[in-house]
Amino acid sequence: MTVDMGALRRRVALGMAVLTASGLLALAAPGTAEAEAVCPGREVATLPFSTGTVHVFRRGDYVCAYTVPESPGTKRPMSVSVQARGNRPVVDKGRYTRRAGPVTVHAGHRCVRIKGSVDGGSVSSGWILC
Repeated sequence: MTVDMGALRRRVALGMAVLTASGLLALAAPGTAEAEAVCPGREVATLPFSTGTVHVFRRGDYVCAYTVPESPGTKRPMSVSVQARGNRPVVDKGRYTRRAGPVTVHAGHRCVRIKGSVDGGSVSSGWILC
């Protein structure tokens, strides 16, 4: 039995290319999957402020939000709050490196107020999504 060395090299090269491409996709995908997994639904508002951003999502009757710092990495005070009109706010407050939240409330057809803070900077939306 004779082995065509050129064909063998091409098959090995093709296999390596497929493995390399799948490895690159696996490295790129976690950030995307993580961002999607934080809050379900579609992003309906982004509230930037001096030290971070609050991302707001809606799915059906539910509103979800989380706060991320401008530069993640060091533990610092962060918070996020979502309040449906007529209800008490749901708050996540603490010292975090990457984000505060997510917090979710059942808003139905009521307006919501979103607040977020990172290390002294803050934002408040007023009543939105009415």
